[in-house]
Amino acid sequence: MNHNQQPGDGTHEDDAALSDFLASLMDYTPTIPDELVEHYLAKSGFQCPDVRLIRLVAVATQKFVAEVATDALQQCKARQAAVVKDKRDKQQKDKRLILTMEDLSRALREHGVNVKHQEYFADSPSTGMDPASRDE
Repeated sequence: MNHNQQPGDGTHEDDAALSDFLASLMDYTPTIPDELVEHYLAKSGFQCPDVRLIRLVAVATQKFVAEVATDALQQCKARQAAVVKDKRDKQQKDKRLILTMEDLSRALREHGVNVKHQEYFADSPSTGMDPASRDE
């Protein structure tokens, strides 16, 4: 704490900024619907009639999902770059990025969420592709 600053100097500004932010949530429509957020909050035992709080949770969730998706994309790019490096003599015809459960699991682990998938999950780059287009 700065000793030259009086306690409470920034409190009014912080309260005003928080009030403005909460008011702006009333005009914002998040990607995750209010009903879905309310459902999961109620499922965990939390009920709140304030729409602003529901939307705040939706915005935080949206940010989390976006960060995990971005990290998973980076994991996918790094994995596929390593495969291309290993197969220098074989030219890659398909430049599509294929996100696997392993990529997603690694990204979630970075955010403190441990995911274990079942053995029956199809998790190879050729999964779901037309057999004629597979490079095996």
